[in-house]
Amino acid sequence: MYDVVVVGAGVVGLTSAVRLQQAGARVAVVTADEPERTVSRVAAAVWYPTHTAGDPRVLGWADRTYAELARQATDGVPGVVLRPTRALLRSLPDSRPWWASAVPDFTQRAGSAPYAAEQRYTAPSVEMPRYLPWLVKQLTAAGGMLERRRLDRLAEVSDLAPVVVNATGLAARTLADDPAVHPARGQIVLVSNPGLFTSVRDEEDPAGLTYVHPRSRDVVLGGTFEEGATGLAPDEATGAAILRRCTALVPELAGARQLGQLVGLRPARHGGARVEVDPVGLPGGTRLVHNYGHGGAGVTLGWGCADEVVDLLFGRAG
Repeated sequence: MYDVVVVGAGVVGLTSAVRLQQAGARVAVVTADEPERTVSRVAAAVWYPTHTAGDPRVLGWADRTYAELARQATDGVPGVVLRPTRALLRSLPDSRPWWASAVPDFTQRAGSAPYAAEQRYTAPSVEMPRYLPWLVKQLTAAGGMLERRRLDRLAEVSDLAPVVVNATGLAARTLADDPAVHPARGQIVLVSNPGLFTSVRDEEDPAGLTYVHPRSRDVVLGGTFEEGATGLAPDEATGAAILRRCTALVPELAGARQLGQLVGLRPARHGGARVEVDPVGLPGGTRLVHNYGHGGAGVTLGWGCADEVVDLLFGRAG
């Protein structure tokens, strides 16, 4: 018997499981797919609250996650690196972005045409193929279990623990009966790294979302954010357009060897992430806490949301 069972083994589920263990709980994770087959595996995974509305609660999640990932980078956690970032803006913002207070070295300056402004800051970058196995290792080394099982109902795991944490991402549309959950398709191109270290993004490119995120052995080029789209096969024309936009943004990419293309369905939700105790719970008196709907910001908000899950179950949030 465990104290808590977490359903879902993407970055949100695994960070929740690890935090619960650190709070003293015995934790099992049940997942339809192995962690390396979740959408988290495809994520560019650079700290940035993309397509996320700002409010004090979300800022708190982002702030705590930034601090945790920065600590992990300092401690040498596999795949976590602090990288300089340049965000190029084609229109002059009315104010600092809502998330700027979470970033210790945020600055904004005038841009060079066609850009009206340029923001510079340091952000954690996470290589998910290395990070997800590290999270699993933290879970199992502390006595946690990871079981692969596809569920039709969350109540199917009530026999494992008196508390269930629902971190099922897109599957929450069915498992939590939440029609606000929907896919946001993302396609990326991977190329060899010609020596880049700085992340660069131009989210206002009229040709489409554009970002260049270097990693230790490759560079993630993106991208798309297609709400409601469900196709998992890479589109060659889309990939070619991404490559053109990114090379125009960072000319050093010219001639970089293409390594592949990946597609993932982000677990978006109208109204933002749902992190709360379910008022009804599950049959038999099992408590249910939801932690899903992070869209493309699972890495950016994950540790902060995991902290709130712990608070909801054991701390000040009751």
